[in-house]
Amino acid sequence: MSQSTSQSSPPTAPERTLSVCRAAARFCAQLGWAPVREMPLPNGRRADILALLPDGGFAVVEVKSCARDFLTDGKWPEYRAFCDRLYFAVDLDFPEELLPQEVGLLIADGPDASLVREAPAHPLAPARRRALLQRYAVVAAGRLAALQDPAGQSEIRAALRVE
Repeated sequence: MSQSTSQSSPPTAPERTLSVCRAAARFCAQLGWAPVREMPLPNGRRADILALLPDGGFAVVEVKSCARDFLTDGKWPEYRAFCDRLYFAVDLDFPEELLPQEVGLLIADGPDASLVREAPAHPLAPARRRALLQRYAVVAAGRLAALQDPAGQSEIRAALRVE
């Protein structure tokens, strides 16, 4: 009688990214922040998470799945112009010494994340904050509408492509 042992393979980079992103979004929600994932920014970049804070400020959480992901992606400083606080979210296996000290740090452990280092504040200008708040609201409302009426959203997208 043979005994089979099932060993799970390590998570792929996309699986790890999704896991860290979920843990970071959960962390945000537990603090009363309102996270929106994959948020398009005015500069053409897309923040992994843009969270509206209870005081009306914004935090960007940049998710990194591994050292290579961080080392090959130099665009993270561009997010600073669209938030009051900037964080990295990584998992337990990530080499923390690679990350810059001038940003906050969240460590994901399974479905949860912990704050290891608070992000320094760098307040947005009022006009930029207002424009970002409007963009945030439009994107969040559009995603909610799509969940509530997927067929209607498809029709709207198709109509916009035609015009």
